[in-house]
Amino acid sequence: MKPYELIATSAMGLEAIVAKEVRALGYECEVENSRITFKGDELAIARANLWLRTADRVKIKAGEFKAYSFDELFERTKAIPWENFLPVNAEFPVSGKSQKSKLFSVSDCQAIVKKAIVERLRKHYKKTDWLEENGPLFKIEVSLVKDTAILTIDTSGSGLHKRGYRTGQGEAPLKETLAAALVLLTNWTPDRPFADPFCGSGTIPIEAALIGQNIAPGFNREFVSESWSWMSDSVWEQARNEAEDLAKYDQPLEITGSDIDHKMVAIAAENAFEAGLGDLVSFKQMRVQDFSPKKEYGVLVCNPPYGERIGEKKMVDQIYRELGETFSSFDTWSYYILTSNEHFEGLYGKPATKKRKLFNGFIRTDYYQYWGKRPPRKE
Repeated sequence: MKPYELIATSAMGLEAIVAKEVRALGYECEVENSRITFKGDELAIARANLWLRTADRVKIKAGEFKAYSFDELFERTKAIPWENFLPVNAEFPVSGKSQKSKLFSVSDCQAIVKKAIVERLRKHYKKTDWLEENGPLFKIEVSLVKDTAILTIDTSGSGLHKRGYRTGQGEAPLKETLAAALVLLTNWTPDRPFADPFCGSGTIPIEAALIGQNIAPGFNREFVSESWSWMSDSVWEQARNEAEDLAKYDQPLEITGSDIDHKMVAIAAENAFEAGLGDLVSFKQMRVQDFSPKKEYGVLVCNPPYGERIGEKKMVDQIYRELGETFSSFDTWSYYILTSNEHFEGLYGKPATKKRKLFNGFIRTDYYQYWGKRPPRKE
């Protein structure tokens, strides 16, 4: 197996969490804006796709160079050994983006990269006619930032947030990758109770259960690189067997999700069942004001309404006040609340122990963290 330069892409604000996950898999990495770079072989590609809970995609970096003209872009793209990745019948659409670069026309850059790869492959495979492109899919991207071109091949296919368990969702669903990050940013351990009183379609409780039992989030889905001849079946089998061996299916969990909307509660239960976690996560219809945990030292994570729409503000302000009143009664619990509302702490009635800037899609949010009393040390 040969080493590749790999890139795990991430949402802004999640880079450090993705980097921690990459290191936990045993790979050293470098962190840049929305990009975590590391080296690894074919097994690393499979493992990263199966295990990274908070990354968006895993890509192979095929080349990186300065490009100030279309000629430079063409020649340097053509110099990359594309035949090491793409078979003669590969289907390889080219997407692109450009920021602060002389080559600002994305469509022209895409066309030039495509032409350069075609010429390289035709020469290597001794083809005088057109390449048929009726084989496995290789999604190529040319990204130009400050005149530096990075050419990548996507190994994931559908984004890594698509775990395969979501049968239904609400109006503003939280991405599974962000939900996993919200759980990983807490002090929760699987031996403590976990709750989400605004569970919607159940994403946060389901991700908590996957984390609690150390189940690889990509275990029940497929990846585009599984169709590549040089990514052998044995590599994927080895990675999946490892994931199976590392899962802690016997780990007991106490995870609850609740929502005021009974339809969402039904969808959440269905999603948990689809994820194979139907017996592990319990859902019920409940107002957040009725939150009354039976055990101490739990962790609550929630993504309440933000009040972004006209007419919602008064209702949301009242919800935040009620959160502060309700949660103050249970001071051994820790509370983690994601919202874009800049006045949240004033409405909640208490400054956060810590807050962290995150992006929910394109919405800038803060993750307010209120740490409860520490549980007594076990003898």
